[in-house]
Amino acid sequence: MITNRWIETRRKYWDRMAVLLDRSASAGARGLSHRELRELALLYRQIAGDLSALRQERTARPLQVQLNQLLTRAHNLIYSRRKAGVSLIWRFFRHDYPVLFRRLLPYTLASLVLMVGGALLGATLTLFRPAFMTHMLGPQMLADIHHHKMWTLSVNSMAPAASSAIMTNNLSVTFAAYAMGITAGLGTLYMIAWNGVLLGVVGTACAQHQMSLQLWSFVAPHGSLELPSIVIAGGAGLRLAAGLLFPGMYSRRHAIMVAGAESAKLVSAVIPLLIVAGTFEGFFSPSTAIPVPLKFVTGAILFSLLLTWLFATGHEQPAATGAKAPSSAPTAALQSSAASFTSK
Repeated sequence: MITNRWIETRRKYWDRMAVLLDRSASAGARGLSHRELRELALLYRQIAGDLSALRQERTARPLQVQLNQLLTRAHNLIYSRRKAGVSLIWRFFRHDYPVLFRRLLPYTLASLVLMVGGALLGATLTLFRPAFMTHMLGPQMLADIHHHKMWTLSVNSMAPAASSAIMTNNLSVTFAAYAMGITAGLGTLYMIAWNGVLLGVVGTACAQHQMSLQLWSFVAPHGSLELPSIVIAGGAGLRLAAGLLFPGMYSRRHAIMVAGAESAKLVSAVIPLLIVAGTFEGFFSPSTAIPVPLKFVTGAILFSLLLTWLFATGHEQPAATGAKAPSSAPTAALQSSAASFTSK
C-alpha cells in the first residue's frame, strides 16, 4: 500500500527531476552539466520504478499522471535525435574531447607511468643483460646498429606504401591496447608495458653505439603524436577495465556501458593523430634530406599543439538556462545511462 510518508519521501526526487527538466527547456541537454545529466538518468530510472508502484494503487491516479508526464519529458530529452554533421564533429574535437580527456586524465597518467616504467626496465635489462637486447631486437637489427646504419632507411624508397603500412600497424596496436581493457586491464597493461620496454631497449642499444641523434631525430617528428596516442589508448583501456572491476554505485552492466562509452570517445581522437603521425613517419622522419634540427623543431611544434588542444581548449560548461548551444550533442552519454536503467 502506498502511504503518505512514502509519497513525501519520494516527492523530493520528483521535484528535482522537474527542476532539471525546466532548466533544460530552453537550451536542451546543453543547459545541464555533465553531473546533472547523470543525475537525470538516475532519476529517470528511480521515478519509472515509482510509477510502476503507483499503478498498483487505484487511488493514486493524479500522481500517476504527474509522474507519467515527467517521464515523458525526460524521455523526449534523453532520446532526442542528434543532428549529425560537420559542426557536431567539430564541436566534439574542439570542446567535448578536451573536457573528457582532462576528466579521465588519471587513467592516461597511469598509462604513461606504465610506459615510462617499461622503458626504464628495458634500458636496465639492455645494460646488464646483453642477451636480452639480442632477443628483443634480433640479429638483423643488431647488425645494422653495429654498423651505425639506421634500419629505417628502406622507408625512403617506398614512402607511400610504407606510410600506409605504418598507419595500419599503429592503428592495430593502439586499438588492441584499448580493446584489451575488457580483460580486466591485463592485456592493456601488458601491451603498454611491452611497448615501453621495446622503446627502452632500442634507445639504449643506439646510445651504446653513438646513434642516439639518428634515432631520436627519426622518432621526434612522428613520435610526438604517435607515442601520446598509444598512451591515450592505454588510458582508454584502463577506463574500460575500471568499469568492469569497480562498478561503484552502479550495476556492473551499467558501469561497463558507461565506461565503454567514455573510453570509446577517449580513444576516438587517436585516429586522426595516428594518420598524421603515419604520414610524417613515412615521408618526413626517415628523410636524410631534411636537416636534423628541423625534425626536432617539427616534433616540438606538433607536441606543443597537441598539449594546447588537450589542456587549453574546451571548458566544462556550467548549467545555465541561457545556454545557446544545440541541445542534441550531450544526449549520447545520457542515452547510454538511461538505456541500461530502462532495460531492467
